[in-house]
Amino acid sequence: MNWNITAPIDQQHFDPAEIFAAGMSQHQIANTAYPIGHLTTMRSYRIPRSQVQSVAPLAWQGIDQLGLYVHVPFCEVRCGFCEYTVVDPALIPSSENMYFDLLLKEFEAYRQALDTQTKTLIGFDIGGGTPSVASVQNISRIVEAARRSFILPETVRMSIETTPKIAAQQPEKIQAYYDLGIRRISMGVQTINLRLLQEVGRSATSIAYNYAAAENIRKAGFERFNVDVMYGFAHQSLEGLEATLAHVIELAPEYITLYRTRYKGTKIAAQAQYVELEDVNLQADLAKQQLRAAGYYATPGKNTFVRRAAVETEDVGTSDYLTERVINGTPYLGLGLGAQSLSHQTLAYNSGAADKSLDHYRAQVETGLLPIQDLYHLSLEAAMAKMISVSFYFGEIDLGAFQRKFGLPLEQAFPAEVDYLLRENLMQYAAGPDGMPHSLRLTETGVYSYNGTIALFYAGAVKQHLLELSAENGFVIPVFSGMPAGQTAAR
Repeated sequence: MNWNITAPIDQQHFDPAEIFAAGMSQHQIANTAYPIGHLTTMRSYRIPRSQVQSVAPLAWQGIDQLGLYVHVPFCEVRCGFCEYTVVDPALIPSSENMYFDLLLKEFEAYRQALDTQTKTLIGFDIGGGTPSVASVQNISRIVEAARRSFILPETVRMSIETTPKIAAQQPEKIQAYYDLGIRRISMGVQTINLRLLQEVGRSATSIAYNYAAAENIRKAGFERFNVDVMYGFAHQSLEGLEATLAHVIELAPEYITLYRTRYKGTKIAAQAQYVELEDVNLQADLAKQQLRAAGYYATPGKNTFVRRAAVETEDVGTSDYLTERVINGTPYLGLGLGAQSLSHQTLAYNSGAADKSLDHYRAQVETGLLPIQDLYHLSLEAAMAKMISVSFYFGEIDLGAFQRKFGLPLEQAFPAEVDYLLRENLMQYAAGPDGMPHSLRLTETGVYSYNGTIALFYAGAVKQHLLELSAENGFVIPVFSGMPAGQTAAR
């Protein structure tokens, strides 16, 4: 399959300064979650539903290595900050086994459509939701299905997510995961502030759970343990964030990942109006300083911090699945309700991505169809934007990976944008072991203007969308002129 014909709007050139300003003004949505407003900005590339079943398999021809993500949409409670596909927790008792039956049928559908047994996994994540809500037996079924359906080398470190409460109260689950061959586990602490926990619906947690969870994870044998922390809440103080980080550092995980709170599509969406970018930047700055002082390291713009001992082994801290996506733009297949898949030329969303309902997903899977809700045949410009957006998880674009994937240098694809970023000291070239430029990386200054920087690499339709939103909301953002760290342009 070749690239799709580029839509006229994606061929349009925009003033980098204007797009940077629009990205800064729309800082709540200009991030790695690309595309934005896809129902309109990606309309030109959408495949008619009557053709989805025939077109989808074509995109995977010639792809021998890929990542696998299996989505488990169950949680004990839906957190207020959650933007992901999660079903009503009340449905879990009656739907868990049924859902995993459907997952196995989806494995079989892809095995038939893509001949997956000839394809090698280079990363495998079980996420959600909270996959540890499910029984060990059902998680085991998924791991075995992956081994039957793909070539799964022993060197691939499978990863799974849990909560402090489950890891603390059900140590047998954590041990079972390790026994299944899972080697990386991630736990969301997010905050220890009681008021914030209540506001976002996570009151059923405690510091005691965190300690017990960490102990059980270590007893099970895990040597790759990540803890998630969130910042950017509407009512979060610097002191509260500092206390949370001090507690998490005491748990001594190998990795600590900082996530900025996203509001779009969440229960707390209305609180976004109370979040100032300057406050978010101050929180991020505090977190990074505190983590570095405690011996955790990350390059500018990277949100996963790694303990020094792990850095020395060239461990970047993220799962194999995510690492491959971020650095190399490796294709990935997503299974389950609302899961996302990306080949070199297509982007797909499974049924349930919009309505978070099992009904349509179930109907498609039970009839042997690939449960795809929306399929987009990407243009070169749309595919480049998707890869680069994800690369900002690490705050840098791998120059070699970009050229291998798209057949041209980054500077040729984005000449005006790269020139602007270098001129304004937002990004700089980072050298590899051979002393040659290896990546284009955010500077310390650029980190605080991340939202405007990432927007420069969006496809034209998305850039236009940001400009229109900025105009509608009445934002006035001055052209960037070298703001010091911790500051931001005023509205």
